[in-house]
Amino acid sequence: MNKPTIQTTFAVLAIPLLGIAAAAQASSSVPVLLTLPAIQGTALAPNFRVVDFRVEEPEENNATPDALPDAPTGAQQQGFMKRSIKRIGVDQKRLYLAPFERHNLKWDAIVLVGTAAFLAADRHIENNVSHANFSTYQAISDFAIGGLAASLAGVYIYGFKTEHRHARETGEIELETLINTFLIYAPMQLIFARQRPDEGNNHGNFFKHHAVNTSFPGGHAMFTWAMASVLADEYPKPWARALSYGAAFTVTFTRFMARDHWSSDMFLGTALGLAIAENTFHARCNPEFESQCKHHRRWWKPMKTDVQ
Repeated sequence: MNKPTIQTTFAVLAIPLLGIAAAAQASSSVPVLLTLPAIQGTALAPNFRVVDFRVEEPEENNATPDALPDAPTGAQQQGFMKRSIKRIGVDQKRLYLAPFERHNLKWDAIVLVGTAAFLAADRHIENNVSHANFSTYQAISDFAIGGLAASLAGVYIYGFKTEHRHARETGEIELETLINTFLIYAPMQLIFARQRPDEGNNHGNFFKHHAVNTSFPGGHAMFTWAMASVLADEYPKPWARALSYGAAFTVTFTRFMARDHWSSDMFLGTALGLAIAENTFHARCNPEFESQCKHHRRWWKPMKTDVQ
């Protein structure tokens, strides 16, 4: 059974967003400059937001090269990379500390009890699920993933081309959420090393082969629910939520029916994807936009390096 690896799927989801800015700049007939305005009186304040980036064009389309600002130096580019890495590091620290916050303990209990219940019932559930048409289920899953990723890429392209700040924030937070999800997903895959339903003795044993393409937790569920959650929070309209969460549910259900994962894999993957997305969104969102940013109580304790 040839199953797409989670590394391939992650690349499919992340590469379109990573390449949008470069493609948009290449298609422009005038030079495009990415600038970061001063924040709180300091041009390089450590607690900057991705939404503060803006694209500027020269005042005159026929400006000569001498009239254009200097291109970013190697030191400036290196500084931006360091700040980006530091930003992801802050995200990871916050995400790993979040389960120990008092207001999150009830969610911890729900996830742990639910995962344990599904682990106990995994084999019984698997034995009562039809094993036919797995290739059809995989095709449906791939279509749902592609549609969700294309929608997000389209929102970001629109935001970049029109300088629509809300649309650009959506794409940027989605990309940051995908990175945060992968950095939590990969260690769990390596540690738990669970066999898929059609591997080994079909018992779903743990600690069998340590790689970033095992069964627990369900990667497709993690990534799709993370993307869907950010999209639904940025645009909290009933139709947008129905489409985004519907796509995530479709991926989760069809991957399970295709025998890619056990039921406990998909339950935990869904819970982790939602938690990572909510945490990242509320840490980085702009309350000025018509989103859930100012309506939901944050799931995390603010850190000094977080944007308020």
